[in-house]
Amino acid sequence: MQRTRIFLLLIIASTLAAPLYALPSTETDYIISGYEIVLVLHELLFVFWLGPDIGVYIWSHKAAQPDLTDSQRVTAGKMMHTIDLMPRICISLMLTIGGILTEVVGIEHPTWQMVGIVLLGPVWLAMVLISYFREGTALGATVNRLDFWFRWGLILAIIVSVSYSVGTDRLVAAPWVAWKLLIFAAIVFFGLIMRIQLMPFIDGLRQLESTGASEALNASMAGSLGRARPMFIAIWAGLIIEAGLGIVQPGSVEVENAEAEAAAQLLQPAKPIGSL
Repeated sequence: MQRTRIFLLLIIASTLAAPLYALPSTETDYIISGYEIVLVLHELLFVFWLGPDIGVYIWSHKAAQPDLTDSQRVTAGKMMHTIDLMPRICISLMLTIGGILTEVVGIEHPTWQMVGIVLLGPVWLAMVLISYFREGTALGATVNRLDFWFRWGLILAIIVSVSYSVGTDRLVAAPWVAWKLLIFAAIVFFGLIMRIQLMPFIDGLRQLESTGASEALNASMAGSLGRARPMFIAIWAGLIIEAGLGIVQPGSVEVENAEAEAAAQLLQPAKPIGSL
C-alpha cells in the first residue's frame, strides 16, 4: 500500500508539473517564440510519458495479485491497458519534436533528414493508434508486428546516425544530444524486451477474464511481471537521465562559454571602494 501511494504521488507530481513548463518567458517579454513552443511540447511529452508509465506499472502489479478477485484483477488489467496509450503516443512523437528542437537551436540537418524527422512522428503515431484501437483484429495484429520491427530498425538507425554525426563533428557544439539519442535508443530497446517479457502476463489477463485464476496462471503472471520489472525501472531511469542532460547540456559550447565568463569575473580583482 505504501509503495502504491508513493507511485501515485509521483504521477500526480509529474502531471502538476506540466503547467509550469508552459509559463510565459520573461526573456521575450511574454511573447512566446517558436523555440519555446517546441521546448514546451518536448517537456510535456516527457511528463506525460513518465507519469502514466508509472501508472501502468502500478495497475500491472495489482492485476498480478492473487489475493484480489478475478474481476478486480481484470479491471486492473483494463486500467493498465487504458493508461498505456499515453506513453505510446509520447514515445512516437518524441524524436520528431526533439529533432525540430535541435534544428531550432542551431544543429542543422540536411533537407532529406529533416523531412524524415518531421514524417517520423505522424507515421509512428498512426501505427500506435491503429494497433491500439484495432487490437484483436487482423489489421491491428499486422500493424502491431510492423511497429515491433519498426522499433528495431529505429534503434539501428539512431546508432548509425549518431555514429555518423560524431564522426563528422556535426554535434561538436552539443555532444549531449548524441547521448540523449543513444539513451532514447536504449529506452526503445528496453520497451521491446519488456513487451516480450510481458507476453505471458497479457495472456494471463485474457485467461482470467475467460476461465478464471489458477495457481499455474498466478505463477506465470507473477514471473512474467517480475522479469519485466527491470525494464520498467530502466526506462524510467533513462527518461530521468535524458531530462538531466537536456537541462545541464554537458559539453555544450554555450554552457562552457557561460562558465568561462563566470570564472573570469571571479578572477577579476575587486575595485577599491573609493573608485565606486
